[in-house]
Amino acid sequence: MANPAAALTALADPTRRAIFERLARSPSAVGDLAREFPVSRPAVSQHLKVLKSAGLVTDQAAGTRRVYSVDAVGVAAVREYFEQFWQQSLASFRTAASQPIQEET
Repeated sequence: MANPAAALTALADPTRRAIFERLARSPSAVGDLAREFPVSRPAVSQHLKVLKSAGLVTDQAAGTRRVYSVDAVGVAAVREYFEQFWQQSLASFRTAASQPIQEET
């Protein structure tokens, strides 16, 4: 499961975020990702390691390659983190909207 703080830190890097967004479209192996980004294969591997440790991606062996994909459980944990703020905002709005309007005299 993702730690929201670790996930946000991992996604703060623009290249890492782009790799994550690419994996959201479809799973991919390191070599395929390296061909799509202006960074080396070892750099892509390092970015994937950070994303995996943050709980945002998972990998699976496919022959001699490892195929990475977005970890739905990790993304759900980050979504829940943000959902709490949305719920707090809605509750605050509900409270403010239920107050009687005070006319100025």
